[in-house]
Amino acid sequence: MKYIVAIVLFCCLGFTALAQSPVSSATAIFNGDTIPYYTLQVVDIVAFLPETATEDARKYLKLRRDVLKAYPYAKIASAELSYINETVATFKTEREKKKFIKEQERVMKAQFEKDLRNLTYTQGKILIKLINRETGNTSYELVKELRGSLQAFFWQSIARLFTANLKSQYDPQGEDKMIEKIVQSIERGELQVRN
Repeated sequence: MKYIVAIVLFCCLGFTALAQSPVSSATAIFNGDTIPYYTLQVVDIVAFLPETATEDARKYLKLRRDVLKAYPYAKIASAELSYINETVATFKTEREKKKFIKEQERVMKAQFEKDLRNLTYTQGKILIKLINRETGNTSYELVKELRGSLQAFFWQSIARLFTANLKSQYDPQGEDKMIEKIVQSIERGELQVRN
């Protein structure tokens, strides 16, 4: 009797059991046929580097390191600029605006000055370009807008002493093509930013 009950239970339960979970996919009907389609992640196809390309590989790795170091500060600058612009728009007098901007500058200086001083010259140049990418304005234009023409001229002169240029534009199709690829990899989550 036990064996008969076990066989009946085994047969009844066996029909409802599935070993695999069903894979669902979107489908399209084309000429009467149902064709499944899947969305795949973006993949960069890179050829193997010959021995002579090791110098290029080293330059790329250095550029990637520098972009990973500078990119978070560009994102922070963009967010801070948005906050400052939204807040300043609510003020009625020029005096209130200047007071708020000076206070924000003091807070940001206390928070980021030590880290920004530890950037290399190359990382600083990349940061200038990434700020242009994130905000749509050059660093020179931002300083001029927030602090005035005299301050912008002063900081541009200091930057030129260190072979940088606050007026440099970000060119994702030209000289900054590799920086753009690295930034897109960061935004897709393929590269992790560490500070």
